[in-house]
Amino acid sequence: MNSPANPSGRVAGKKALSVSKWLAAWAVLCLAACSHPAVRPVQMEYARWFRVLDSSRVVVLSPAGGADTLQGPVRSLVCMSSSYVGFLEALGADSVVTAVSGLAFLGNERVLASAVEAGYDAALDYEAILRVHPDLLLTYAVGGTDPLYLAKLRELGVRPVVLSEHLESHPLARAEYLKLFGVLTGRLALADSLFGAVRDRYLSLSRPVTSSKVLLNIPYADSWYIPGGDNYMTRLLQDAGAEVLGAVPGRQESSVISLETAFQYAQEADFWLHPGWCRTKAQLRAVHPLFASFPVLDKPVWNNTLQTTPGGGNRYWETGPARPDLLLEDLVRLFAAPEAPDGPGAPAGPGAPDSPGTPDGPFHYYEPVN
Repeated sequence: MNSPANPSGRVAGKKALSVSKWLAAWAVLCLAACSHPAVRPVQMEYARWFRVLDSSRVVVLSPAGGADTLQGPVRSLVCMSSSYVGFLEALGADSVVTAVSGLAFLGNERVLASAVEAGYDAALDYEAILRVHPDLLLTYAVGGTDPLYLAKLRELGVRPVVLSEHLESHPLARAEYLKLFGVLTGRLALADSLFGAVRDRYLSLSRPVTSSKVLLNIPYADSWYIPGGDNYMTRLLQDAGAEVLGAVPGRQESSVISLETAFQYAQEADFWLHPGWCRTKAQLRAVHPLFASFPVLDKPVWNNTLQTTPGGGNRYWETGPARPDLLLEDLVRLFAAPEAPDGPGAPAGPGAPDSPGTPDGPFHYYEPVN
């Protein structure tokens, strides 16, 4: 699942800095992980759709019923989602990635240089996939229906596996897929330790009290989507101390709101987050004439576009699922700041140091829309 292309040209210069910051953050976390020795059997804490059997076997569960037992380690993987590449990168095992759907969108330079394009859904490049001799092709299902190309892959001797990582509703549930990829690459002990460090850091950053109201997103294809109250994104924002306006309690799927309803939320909101491709308020006003009259436009507006890639992808979706602690750290900081900083990666506003436990330093994935 790769993000759509971003038309902004301010990418290449920031990318190297952002990727280096991300790698540095992983180095610190790896040191912390040494204090979390792996315990057998590995316990599942958050993830719903897989189970680790032992260091070389993992069971993938289907929301529709059924299970698929996978054996590791593997030598060649085709990844139909950029987040799978991110998990493997976190484990230092991305060398097993031999083909990717949406390769050009990736920020992982090693995979960009060595893997091939696998194609998309009904337009898979079967010849390219067969050339890399994959042990597994990892994919996902949308709307509860398996992709139509699975049968064709099986006919060709390629084993497809449908993961439900994108259906997990808790940020730590998605991060726990480190263990699945640890089994597939023979690095379960490392994966277990890294997840423990991510979990502990995430929980230490969580804010139990709601202090901010958030207007989320902009219209996409003329529909304004708001994630449900049990959605991954809503949970992440709640753990940062924010309320997503319009999130329907008990629902994971997104709901569509009208422009009139969005205007009402814009009067309540303290922040506007994830305004599509927009990186300036001038771009945001140009999306729709009514946006200029949104009261929230005079308040802090932030986007998760700090680590966009030269190909138009976004590391937020590629590496963020493995590092929800960094996503939460960014959100805690930006909600603690009364005003957005002047530039990308700048420290939080003058109010941040007064907030107990608020992290300092540059942002990892978020930048202000000024």
